[in-house]
Amino acid sequence: MQRHRLTLAISAENYLALYRGKVKNVRAVSDSGLRVEFPGNILHRFVTHDGVYGYFELCIDESHKLQSIQRL
Repeated sequence: MQRHRLTLAISAENYLALYRGKVKNVRAVSDSGLRVEFPGNILHRFVTHDGVYGYFELCIDESHKLQSIQRL
């Protein structure tokens, strides 16, 4: 299983595009410099009035499918 740590800073306004379905995926660069892309709907539980901000860890299986995300 691969683990990717990254910082997210998505404003409430930008998150609305995800919520409304105009944008489906989030693209970010991990601490190791790898570009990762994942479905934005997995961030719902981390949304605040300001948007989504924080340091996260994504766990990806051997088939490149997201297994979990957690805020660190």
